[in-house]
Amino acid sequence: MRLLDGFLMSLGAIVSNKLRSVLTLVGLVAGVASIIAVMTAISVVQSTMEKEMSVLGAQVFQVQKWPAGFNSDEERRRAMRWPPLTVEHANAIREQIDIVDLVGAEIWDFGYAVEYRGESTNPSCSIVGGTPEYPPNNTHYVGLGRNISQTDVRTHRDVIVIGYAIGQELFPFTDPIGRDVRLDGRKYQVIGVFDEKKSAFGGNFDHYVLMPVTTYLDTYGMVGRNGFPRSVNITVRAITPELAPDALEQTRQLMRRMRGLKVNEEDNFDFFSSESLITQFNEMTQGIKLAAFVIGIIALVVAGIGIMNIMLVSVTERTREIGIRKSLGAKPHSILLQFLLEAVILCNIGGVVGVMVGFGLGNVVTFFAPFDINVPMEWSVIGLVFCSAVGVGFGLLPAVRASKLNPVDALSYE
Repeated sequence: MRLLDGFLMSLGAIVSNKLRSVLTLVGLVAGVASIIAVMTAISVVQSTMEKEMSVLGAQVFQVQKWPAGFNSDEERRRAMRWPPLTVEHANAIREQIDIVDLVGAEIWDFGYAVEYRGESTNPSCSIVGGTPEYPPNNTHYVGLGRNISQTDVRTHRDVIVIGYAIGQELFPFTDPIGRDVRLDGRKYQVIGVFDEKKSAFGGNFDHYVLMPVTTYLDTYGMVGRNGFPRSVNITVRAITPELAPDALEQTRQLMRRMRGLKVNEEDNFDFFSSESLITQFNEMTQGIKLAAFVIGIIALVVAGIGIMNIMLVSVTERTREIGIRKSLGAKPHSILLQFLLEAVILCNIGGVVGVMVGFGLGNVVTFFAPFDINVPMEWSVIGLVFCSAVGVGFGLLPAVRASKLNPVDALSYE
């Protein structure tokens, strides 16, 4: 009951001094909102990034020449000296490793236009020469028509599966299946259309075509337009997610043998998986999160000093009230509890408002880009815990001073 009485009295004191309470809360709201806004914005971008980075399933990894993810110029220069990966490497993995069930090969090229009866897309479409494993290994499935088949690959057929956006642009009112289109001056038959797969970061998930890898090599060869050898990306799916680490290690050992690497030589190829890229991205954002946290803590400390000064003024103004309460039998710890509760309640009101403002500011980006709204509740809890700590830490001195006032001196205070 004493705690409830103290709570109600503290709340009454806050309400009776509205202007002072509002001015005191400004710093707290700013401090909490700054932390929550930055963390929310990072969470919004991070959740979308993780969803888009998860193009490979939990049991799929990719072997490639170029280092995956966010890498330095030095790493890319080193990779330029590595020999390219070929379709033969993919075939060897498929034949010699028994804990994998799907092994695909894909070669990418960029900057092409697809034409149909005088209509043309922008020259920003990509071409991927691949195998039938491409859709399941990249979680981008064919929604209309069919996927390329092993027969298409073996017979080097001039067939393609087009992206959703290409289909909408060239065939808005027509079934594209069976139609002939032109790509880089050559005629191809459309056999399928991929499902729509939008990207919040402007990725070309819906602006590419898939053709048999053999058809691609017949047309473009293994030397790119820049004069450098092309390298195949090899996607490997383990039978189960639990076997993925073993499958990756067996693939590494096979690739090292095929490329003649000695025991003391490092790999001249790289591995990519959705999990590794997500981990790398999260590590990159740690510095931003830490900086926001430090700035927010500084703002809370400054706000806490303001609260302490305001509470000291409040103690001075209410000296006679404290004297009356003590003369009527109020214990020092009851006085201390009242003023401490007042500081904690004030801080948590500011914390709640700051959390709400922070969530709103952090999600502003969702109005300008196709990001998903995200509310990181764990940070709201952290923010309120810190507000309580600020209330206790900076409200303790005024509360102790109030509890130690002499009743006689307090009653005679003018």
